[in-house]
Amino acid sequence: MPIDWIMGLIGGLLIGGAAALFLLVNGRIMGASGLLGGLVDGSGRSDAGERLAMIAGLIVVPGVIALAMGGAQTHLTSNMGLIVVAGVLVGIGTRLANGCTSGHGVCGISRLSLRGIIATLIYIGAGAVTIAALRSIVGGL
Repeated sequence: MPIDWIMGLIGGLLIGGAAALFLLVNGRIMGASGLLGGLVDGSGRSDAGERLAMIAGLIVVPGVIALAMGGAQTHLTSNMGLIVVAGVLVGIGTRLANGCTSGHGVCGISRLSLRGIIATLIYIGAGAVTIAALRSIVGGL
């Protein structure tokens, strides 16, 4: 089995395990955009430490693993403007959809939430259409 598949499986198990643990301990869904959004808009002040710890874990743990394995290989563009615009658009989209991949895709689908399933299908479909369109317009992103 190629190492990419194994790493994807391990990553998926870690995300699913973290989501399950967060739900068991807190009784709430672990949606990364909701955790961050609550810090930004102030609605999450009462549990800001918990939110910061979870977000820090989502950033630090993959970084430590990448460093331990000799760095991470990506095929991400080196165009920093494109990366920033993409990040902003993803952030706007997660607020409009009331959740992100961890909230709808992992937690929603695992709970058989119709809203989560529909949201996941829409953002995966929108992503596929966007990539297809950009590849035909710009060529080879």
